[in-house]
Amino acid sequence: MTEARMNVESFNLDHRTVVAPFVRVADTKTLPHGDLLTKYDVRFCQPNADRLPMPTVHSLEHLMAEHIRNHSASVIDVSPMGCQTGFYVLVSGEHTYDEFLDLLEATLVDVTTATEVPAANEVQCGWAASHTLSGAQAAARVFLDARAGWSQVTA
Repeated sequence: MTEARMNVESFNLDHRTVVAPFVRVADTKTLPHGDLLTKYDVRFCQPNADRLPMPTVHSLEHLMAEHIRNHSASVIDVSPMGCQTGFYVLVSGEHTYDEFLDLLEATLVDVTTATEVPAANEVQCGWAASHTLSGAQAAARVFLDARAGWSQVTA
């Protein structure tokens, strides 16, 4: 029996077959006026086996969202996955997968040397008490250490 294809791309991914950490193109769309959007799945943890603690996810979201824009004006969004295993990064325009990996690497290097989590205060953040710079930096280092294998999604 074949299951019906779902509207959400990641719901069609067999999460039992992937091997984190990895980076994959989750989706591409060409908008009505020809603009290209690419959605990347940046997976830090093995689905259903591990997860990032919520303060780590929250701090990585702030750090990546701020620092990635220092390297590229084409980034539209950095969004955490509800399962706490990674992030989606939405980018506009023409670029290669390898160019995105270089962008991500530069961003995560910035995370490892940051001195604070950007906007981690009650004025700019909806849950300012839920942050950990050290947790975000540790997760970034683990992900960076696996750089050679980012393009391998399945075993």
